[in-house]
Amino acid sequence: MTRSAAPDGTASWPPPALDPAGPFAEPLHTLSWVLFGMGLIVTLIVVAALAVALFGPRRWRDRLGGRKLIWIGGLAFPVVVLSGLLIYGLGLTSHLTQEPEPGEMRIRVTGEMWWWRVAYLDGEGREAFQDANELHIPTGQPVVLELDSADVIHSFWVPRLAGKVDMIPGRRNLMRIQADAPGAFGGQCAEYCGGPHALMGLVVVAHAPADYQAWLARQSQPAATVAIPMPGMQVFQRAGCGACHTVAGTVFNGQAGPDLSHVGSRRTLGAGILPNNQGTLAGWISDSQAIKPGNRMPAYPVLTGQELRDVSAWLESLK
Repeated sequence: MTRSAAPDGTASWPPPALDPAGPFAEPLHTLSWVLFGMGLIVTLIVVAALAVALFGPRRWRDRLGGRKLIWIGGLAFPVVVLSGLLIYGLGLTSHLTQEPEPGEMRIRVTGEMWWWRVAYLDGEGREAFQDANELHIPTGQPVVLELDSADVIHSFWVPRLAGKVDMIPGRRNLMRIQADAPGAFGGQCAEYCGGPHALMGLVVVAHAPADYQAWLARQSQPAATVAIPMPGMQVFQRAGCGACHTVAGTVFNGQAGPDLSHVGSRRTLGAGILPNNQGTLAGWISDSQAIKPGNRMPAYPVLTGQELRDVSAWLESLK
């Protein structure tokens, strides 16, 4: 049996929501099967009642249409079943959104139109550095996500690691994720947020603890190539890209768009919709609107082919 859907969107079995990869997805997996089972039971009861109403003996049909059975089947039964499922579900998942405990790792994820701003927080809750459209976590350790939105309502969903939690402007919601083994887990905005909502994906990358510490050390410092004169850096400056994007170690400090300090090390572009390489970088810079219509990055048809190759090579080097 193959594993669930990969971050590139390829389909496989079982579906991600039914293939938990961490302890905070397990309760939702259990709840899903309970709901499926109860739904099947209710469906069988309804089908049986319909069969009696159509083909059963007259005495059974008369009893089926009696006032007492209508009160029981039409009111008491749904109230008891739905109330029981609600109480069971709330009890099963109540620990998923508790306040952070001392020492727990925290990451703040902000939904933007239509990408994800990711801020890694230190032990005091202060921002250490930013990333975009990817979350990196150590395996075997719970991570508290602080979820909010900069514009409209979004919804954070990585099916194999946790359930859906809405991201609401002006409000901080919490959720916990944890991966039991290294791997990449695809996610998606699960609340329609206008425009290219369907193209607002993300990837959660789980590392072995030692590998995560090495990744963290690299991300905490500017990329090595920012100190090397490259033609692409001049193109980036002339095009005004630094007005929207930050590159650590340079004068570029824009906040409107994703932080590009280590963009070359990311797996995807455009919030999970393209593989990240020099060719896709050049295509995205040239005309991102043709790839993801409605996103907030303008096209740059004024750049020549050589300029696109230069700037994409520089960005790819930022690792």
